[in-house]
Amino acid sequence: MFNDSNLESIDSHSFISNYNKTWVMKNGVEVFIRPIFPEDENLMAKFHASLSDTSVYLRYFHNIPLNYRISHERLSKICTTDPKQEMVLVVIDKNPENKEEKIVGVGRLVKLPTVNVGEFAIVISDDHQKLGLGTKLLGELVEIGKLADLDQITGDILPENQGMQKASRKIGFSLKYSIEDHVVKALINLSSSKST
Repeated sequence: MFNDSNLESIDSHSFISNYNKTWVMKNGVEVFIRPIFPEDENLMAKFHASLSDTSVYLRYFHNIPLNYRISHERLSKICTTDPKQEMVLVVIDKNPENKEEKIVGVGRLVKLPTVNVGEFAIVISDDHQKLGLGTKLLGELVEIGKLADLDQITGDILPENQGMQKASRKIGFSLKYSIEDHVVKALINLSSSKST
Protein backbone atom coordinates (compact mmCIF):
# COMPACT_ATOMS: atom_id res chain seq x y z
CA MET A 1 0.00 0.00 0.00
CA PHE A 2 2.75 2.44 0.94
CA ASN A 3 5.47 2.38 -1.71
CA ASP A 4 9.12 2.99 -0.94
CA SER A 5 8.86 6.73 -1.53
CA ASN A 6 5.88 6.96 0.80
CA LEU A 7 7.67 4.97 3.46
CA GLU A 8 10.64 7.28 3.18
CA SER A 9 8.53 10.43 3.49
CA ILE A 10 6.33 9.05 6.28
CA ASP A 11 8.26 7.70 9.25
CA SER A 12 6.54 4.42 10.14
CA HIS A 13 6.71 4.99 13.90
CA SER A 14 5.38 8.53 13.51
CA PHE A 15 2.62 7.28 11.22
CA ILE A 16 1.49 4.66 13.72
CA SER A 17 1.54 7.25 16.52
CA ASN A 18 -0.66 9.53 14.43
CA TYR A 19 -3.25 6.78 14.24
CA ASN A 20 -3.45 6.25 17.97
CA LYS A 21 -6.75 8.03 18.47
CA THR A 22 -9.52 8.24 21.01
CA TRP A 23 -13.12 8.53 19.84
CA VAL A 24 -16.48 8.73 21.59
CA MET A 25 -19.22 6.39 20.39
CA LYS A 26 -22.90 7.34 20.14
CA ASN A 27 -23.49 5.90 23.60
CA GLY A 28 -20.91 8.25 25.14
CA VAL A 29 -18.27 5.58 25.73
CA GLU A 30 -14.72 6.45 24.71
CA VAL A 31 -12.77 3.92 22.65
CA PHE A 32 -9.21 3.80 21.38
CA ILE A 33 -8.33 3.30 17.70
CA ARG A 34 -4.87 2.10 16.75
CA PRO A 35 -3.03 -0.18 14.30
CA ILE A 36 -3.04 -3.89 15.04
CA PHE A 37 0.06 -5.41 16.67
CA PRO A 38 1.41 -8.99 16.78
CA GLU A 39 0.63 -9.17 20.50
CA ASP A 40 -3.08 -8.65 19.75
CA GLU A 41 -3.55 -12.30 18.84
CA ASN A 42 -5.34 -13.23 22.09
CA LEU A 43 -7.57 -10.15 21.90
CA MET A 44 -8.43 -11.02 18.31
CA ALA A 45 -9.37 -14.56 19.31
CA LYS A 46 -11.77 -13.19 21.92
CA PHE A 47 -13.13 -10.73 19.39
CA HIS A 48 -13.93 -13.49 16.91
CA ALA A 49 -15.54 -15.54 19.68
CA SER A 50 -17.90 -12.62 20.33
CA LEU A 51 -19.18 -12.43 16.74
CA SER A 52 -22.56 -13.88 15.87
CA ASP A 53 -23.05 -16.10 12.83
CA THR A 54 -24.77 -13.17 11.13
CA SER A 55 -21.81 -10.83 11.67
CA VAL A 56 -19.40 -13.48 10.38
CA TYR A 57 -21.55 -14.04 7.29
CA LEU A 58 -21.84 -10.32 6.53
CA ARG A 59 -18.06 -9.92 6.79
CA TYR A 60 -16.86 -13.04 4.94
CA PHE A 61 -19.94 -13.77 2.77
CA HIS A 62 -20.12 -17.27 4.21
CA ASN A 63 -19.87 -18.82 7.65
CA ILE A 64 -16.36 -19.69 8.79
CA PRO A 65 -15.95 -21.97 11.83
CA LEU A 66 -14.63 -20.26 14.94
CA ASN A 67 -11.80 -22.76 15.40
CA TYR A 68 -10.44 -21.76 11.99
CA ARG A 69 -10.90 -18.02 12.56
CA ILE A 70 -8.94 -18.13 15.83
CA SER A 71 -6.21 -20.56 14.76
CA HIS A 72 -2.71 -19.37 15.61
CA GLU A 73 -1.56 -19.69 12.01
CA ARG A 74 -4.34 -17.40 10.76
CA LEU A 75 -4.27 -14.84 13.57
CA SER A 76 -0.49 -14.51 13.53
CA LYS A 77 -0.71 -13.47 9.88
CA ILE A 78 -3.57 -11.05 10.53
CA CYS A 79 -1.80 -9.40 13.45
CA THR A 80 1.51 -8.98 11.58
CA THR A 81 0.99 -6.55 8.71
CA ASP A 82 3.22 -5.33 5.91
CA PRO A 83 2.75 -1.55 5.49
CA LYS A 84 3.54 -1.90 1.79
CA GLN A 85 0.46 -4.08 1.39
CA GLU A 86 -2.07 -3.28 4.07
CA MET A 87 -3.11 -1.39 7.18
CA VAL A 88 -5.30 -2.87 9.89
CA LEU A 89 -6.93 -0.74 12.58
CA VAL A 90 -8.51 -2.10 15.75
CA VAL A 91 -10.96 -0.44 18.10
CA ILE A 92 -10.18 -1.00 21.78
CA ASP A 93 -12.82 -0.72 24.50
CA LYS A 94 -11.32 -0.63 28.00
CA ASN A 95 -13.39 -1.65 31.01
CA PRO A 96 -13.25 1.33 33.42
CA GLU A 97 -13.45 -0.95 36.47
CA ASN A 98 -10.86 -3.66 35.81
CA LYS A 99 -9.02 -1.90 32.93
CA GLU A 100 -9.41 -5.01 30.79
CA GLU A 101 -9.12 -4.25 27.08
CA LYS A 102 -11.08 -5.90 24.31
CA ILE A 103 -11.19 -5.43 20.57
CA VAL A 104 -14.67 -4.41 19.41
CA GLY A 105 -13.97 -3.53 15.78
CA VAL A 106 -11.48 -4.20 13.01
CA GLY A 107 -10.93 -2.28 9.78
CA ARG A 108 -8.60 -3.47 7.04
CA LEU A 109 -7.30 -1.70 3.93
CA VAL A 110 -5.38 -3.89 1.47
CA LYS A 111 -3.67 -2.70 -1.69
CA LEU A 112 -4.80 -4.74 -4.68
CA PRO A 113 -2.08 -6.25 -6.89
CA THR A 114 -1.14 -4.52 -10.17
CA VAL A 115 -3.42 -1.49 -9.60
CA ASN A 116 -3.22 1.53 -7.30
CA VAL A 117 -6.46 0.65 -5.55
CA GLY A 118 -7.20 -0.37 -1.98
CA GLU A 119 -9.95 -2.70 -0.80
CA PHE A 120 -11.59 -2.25 2.59
CA ALA A 121 -13.23 -4.69 4.98
CA ILE A 122 -14.77 -3.92 8.36
CA VAL A 123 -16.33 -5.98 11.11
CA ILE A 124 -17.81 -4.73 14.38
CA SER A 125 -18.67 -6.84 17.42
CA ASP A 126 -22.40 -7.40 17.83
CA ASP A 127 -22.70 -5.46 21.09
CA HIS A 128 -20.96 -2.42 19.56
CA GLN A 129 -22.92 -2.16 16.33
CA LYS A 130 -25.06 0.89 15.49
CA LEU A 131 -22.77 3.13 17.56
CA GLY A 132 -20.97 4.73 14.61
CA LEU A 133 -17.86 2.54 14.70
CA GLY A 134 -18.21 1.26 11.14
CA THR A 135 -18.45 4.77 9.76
CA LYS A 136 -15.55 5.96 11.90
CA LEU A 137 -13.27 3.09 10.87
CA LEU A 138 -14.11 3.51 7.19
CA GLY A 139 -13.33 7.21 7.41
CA GLU A 140 -9.96 6.43 8.98
CA LEU A 141 -9.17 3.92 6.23
CA VAL A 142 -10.00 6.50 3.57
CA GLU A 143 -7.59 8.97 5.20
CA ILE A 144 -4.89 6.28 5.21
CA GLY A 145 -5.61 5.62 1.54
CA LYS A 146 -5.06 9.29 0.78
CA LEU A 147 -1.73 9.27 2.62
CA ALA A 148 -0.73 6.20 0.62
CA ASP A 149 -1.58 8.03 -2.63
CA LEU A 150 -4.14 5.42 -3.66
CA ASP A 151 -6.33 6.34 -6.63
CA GLN A 152 -9.43 4.56 -5.36
CA ILE A 153 -10.79 2.48 -2.52
CA THR A 154 -13.33 -0.21 -3.17
CA GLY A 155 -15.24 -2.78 -1.17
CA ASP A 156 -17.83 -5.51 -1.69
CA ILE A 157 -20.90 -5.41 0.55
CA LEU A 158 -23.71 -7.93 0.76
CA PRO A 159 -27.09 -6.45 -0.21
CA GLU A 160 -28.53 -7.26 3.22
CA ASN A 161 -25.73 -5.39 5.00
CA GLN A 162 -27.60 -2.11 5.18
CA GLY A 163 -25.43 -0.76 7.98
CA MET A 164 -22.23 -0.94 5.94
CA GLN A 165 -23.94 0.53 2.91
CA LYS A 166 -25.16 3.46 5.00
CA ALA A 167 -21.68 4.01 6.45
CA SER A 168 -20.14 3.93 2.96
CA ARG A 169 -22.55 6.57 1.68
CA LYS A 170 -21.78 8.82 4.64
CA ILE A 171 -18.06 8.71 3.82
CA GLY A 172 -18.69 9.49 0.14
CA PHE A 173 -18.61 6.10 -1.57
CA SER A 174 -20.81 5.47 -4.59
CA LEU A 175 -22.73 2.18 -4.45
CA LYS A 176 -23.74 -0.03 -7.34
CA TYR A 177 -25.29 -3.48 -7.25
CA SER A 178 -23.46 -6.12 -9.30
CA ILE A 179 -25.85 -8.64 -10.80
CA GLU A 180 -22.96 -10.95 -11.71
CA ASP A 181 -21.38 -11.00 -8.24
CA HIS A 182 -24.59 -10.50 -6.22
CA VAL A 183 -22.89 -7.84 -4.11
CA VAL A 184 -23.01 -4.07 -3.74
CA LYS A 185 -19.82 -2.49 -5.08
CA ALA A 186 -18.65 0.50 -3.03
CA LEU A 187 -16.19 2.88 -4.67
CA ILE A 188 -14.59 6.18 -3.76
CA ASN A 189 -12.23 8.09 -6.05
CA LEU A 190 -9.29 9.55 -4.17
CA SER A 191 -7.35 10.84 -7.17
CA SER A 192 -9.67 13.84 -7.47
CA SER A 193 -8.67 14.95 -3.95
CA LYS A 194 -4.94 14.94 -4.76
CA SER A 195 -3.28 18.30 -5.32
CA THR A 196 -2.27 19.04 -8.91
